[in-house]
Amino acid sequence: MSARETGLDLYDRTARDAAATVISRYSTSFSLACRLLGPRPRPHVRTVYALVRVADEIVDGPAEAAGLSPAQAGAVLDDLEAETLAAVERGFSANLVVHAFARTARECGIDGELIRPFFASMRTDLSTSRHDDASHDAYVYGSAEVVGLMCLQVFVNAGAPHPITPSAELVDGARRLGAAFQDVNFLRDLDHDASALGRDYLGLETGGVSRAAVLDRIDADLAAAAAVIPKLPSDCRRAVTAAHDLFAELSTRLRRSRAAGERVRVPDPVKARLAARAWLGFAPREVRA
Repeated sequence: MSARETGLDLYDRTARDAAATVISRYSTSFSLACRLLGPRPRPHVRTVYALVRVADEIVDGPAEAAGLSPAQAGAVLDDLEAETLAAVERGFSANLVVHAFARTARECGIDGELIRPFFASMRTDLSTSRHDDASHDAYVYGSAEVVGLMCLQVFVNAGAPHPITPSAELVDGARRLGAAFQDVNFLRDLDHDASALGRDYLGLETGGVSRAAVLDRIDADLAAAAAVIPKLPSDCRRAVTAAHDLFAELSTRLRRSRAAGERVRVPDPVKARLAARAWLGFAPREVRA
């Protein structure tokens, strides 16, 4: 430990390391994209996604496997939300993942207006199995768009003396990229969500929307997001471009896929090529909506 490192400095670093471990265990693709971030935003983005992952695990299986009823899982989720909001207010938590997120939130201007909608969407997973257009949009806003907005707060404000409000153009791009990511995941996990969780996020089972229409919406969102990625801070563009291009590739493969039950994925060599392309500074790949 450095002679200058205080107890809080060590605790902060340990909390950030815990958040990084959570992400490395759960998402190789996200870990790859994070490595393309500059050192200024990288640890903060990891803390955001670590909290998101922990909350998601409460409603998507591990809590149930541990023997919790939906009501008990809801109580655990409520406790996590309350602890997160309190930690952002006071700057400390005994939960290392929450502490790491709270330190990021305080530095980067992430507040309850983004935190509460996220937990509201997670709570929906415990009570709603079929979505219509309105409930889909509300769910996607809380589960994905606000996460994009949290990351945008990091991109703009990490290391700054005082957080500022991002431009409306960047806000729209962050929301649409988050929405595209979520809808791609809904399509990829369609069979698992239906068979294992009993959920239909897109309304495909009721005929409220077609698969082609969902893919058209995804591609329109990806195209809109691509237009504003060059306006992000330079130490964020490569990572966001890599993530954008990975999901654009998934969208393309989903259009080609016709096999029922197949979970479309991008092979590792293709992921590496997309990451290399982003690292070399190429613009986000064109998406034809």
